[in-house]
Amino acid sequence: MYAWLTGSRRLPGKKALLILKQWRVIMPGKKHVRGVGDKEQRQYEHIKEAAQKSGRYGKRAEEVAARTVLKQHKEKGHKKDH
Repeated sequence: MYAWLTGSRRLPGKKALLILKQWRVIMPGKKHVRGVGDKEQRQYEHIKEAAQKSGRYGKRAEEVAARTVLKQHKEKGHKKDH
């Protein structure tokens, strides 16, 4: 996956300076939990990694981490979008 950042670059074979956006690579393998903020995303990663290390949930580590974060998000009274 890639995300856009502002910048400029001259393309070979082109006469005019074209304003393009530079690519920034997003870390592969990081899934973002929809509807939560950055802090809760970090919490998700922490819970997922701990569950994978312990082997407690097997292949369900990601699901359990996401459900835990969303449950706490809801209990705090947050709306669906942050």
